[in-house]
Amino acid sequence: MNILYCASEAQPYAMSGGLGDVAGSLPKALNARGADCRVVLPLYDTIKPELREHMTYLANFTVPVGWRNQYCGVFTAEHAGVTYYFLDNEYYFKRSGLYGFYDDGERFAFFSRAILEMLRHIDFAPDILHSNDWQTALVPVYLNLYYRAEEKYSKIKTAFTIHNIQYQGKYGLEMLSDILSISEENAHIVEFDHCVNFMKGAIEAADKITTVSPSYALEILDPWYAHGLDKLLREKAYKTCGILNGIDVDTYDPATDSYIAANYDVTNYSEGKSACKKALREQFNLEQNDMPVLGMVTRLVSHKGLDLVRHVAEYIVLSGIQIVLVGNGDYMYESFFNELAAKYPGRVGVYIGFNPELAHRVYAGADFFLMPSKSEPCGLAQMVALRYGTVPIVRETGGLRDSIKDSGDGMGNGFTFNSYNAHDMLDSCLRAKTGYENPQGWKILVERAMNCDFSWNTSALSYMGLYEEMKNLW
Repeated sequence: MNILYCASEAQPYAMSGGLGDVAGSLPKALNARGADCRVVLPLYDTIKPELREHMTYLANFTVPVGWRNQYCGVFTAEHAGVTYYFLDNEYYFKRSGLYGFYDDGERFAFFSRAILEMLRHIDFAPDILHSNDWQTALVPVYLNLYYRAEEKYSKIKTAFTIHNIQYQGKYGLEMLSDILSISEENAHIVEFDHCVNFMKGAIEAADKITTVSPSYALEILDPWYAHGLDKLLREKAYKTCGILNGIDVDTYDPATDSYIAANYDVTNYSEGKSACKKALREQFNLEQNDMPVLGMVTRLVSHKGLDLVRHVAEYIVLSGIQIVLVGNGDYMYESFFNELAAKYPGRVGVYIGFNPELAHRVYAGADFFLMPSKSEPCGLAQMVALRYGTVPIVRETGGLRDSIKDSGDGMGNGFTFNSYNAHDMLDSCLRAKTGYENPQGWKILVERAMNCDFSWNTSALSYMGLYEEMKNLW
């Protein structure tokens, strides 16, 4: 089974969020199950020189972009047993970041078309083209419009994964001819709500649609979650399924993690986790006492549930829980947490920014891990927290619902709340504190958390089953 995994980011080359984790881990797990899964990425200027030096030039060609042709070079490298292809065009990708530019629509329309053109120039014939989020959503659209008639492309099947439906790739209709080379006759494929919508095109054109958790696959049929696409997704529900993401258990392993103060595993975690907690408190200038530490590693944006935290953060602190937060985002949330830390020195520690090493230390050193998201397609942090013996407190939505079960019945692996309500969240935090104050019961809960298996093995098996099903379509 040959699979080309099309993504706009993948660890260790380029990373801004959960897609980078998935694209850097899932192909490796698929290959372990006998597939030949390869990854194609843009050759961003931000890729580190030590990674670039292992790349080999393969070919170059031109890519149609509206009325013009643009240069594209192909480089390749191998990492962790996975072959990567990198598509080079300095006009589009020699920039200071991955996204957020005025011409992102053109940049990723070029990338999607270049992926298909690349297949003429490399020694690899995929059975499946698996695209992800709006940045590669045009791959199945272009395949059906311009390449199906050629023998090399005629039997390729396409999958499209929605990692976050909020970001759909919406642009003006003027892009249709000038950038996308899509005629008026075919405009309906990508046109939605009086604009061009890349994600809508993939939902129409792909053979299968997946989401990153079973719950999210159901939630996006509801207008509350779907950001306008619910009606279309209900029409396409016959080809949609949800597969829960996993985590890279080699990267996130408290027994070998070089970022944390002491290593430990489920058979002997007490001393190691205590050392990590002590080190975390020292780094954030928190009091060394008997209080539990609540950790958060998050983007500071509204859908992460931070409005709930703002309403009751002081109650959490005054109840005898210390807070450590690592993240960045909207200024109002950054300001709130900085002010909270200034008001409660020794009780609240805040780092504004993205720091992977520090994130590992929070996973290892905290007692609780809070994720009160308004929506969460999958979430990986709660799975990482479990692996480090840090008990999650989550709202029951998306992948959080699928991965964390409340421990109230003595069988769960965390603490949950259902409604988007600050005091329901506070109640879960206080229940966690009560559990923490029972050492014998807490030991059982921590061990149960650490024994949870959210590796990519199960998810890879589900994807292999999906790909086999796709091969038999028409």
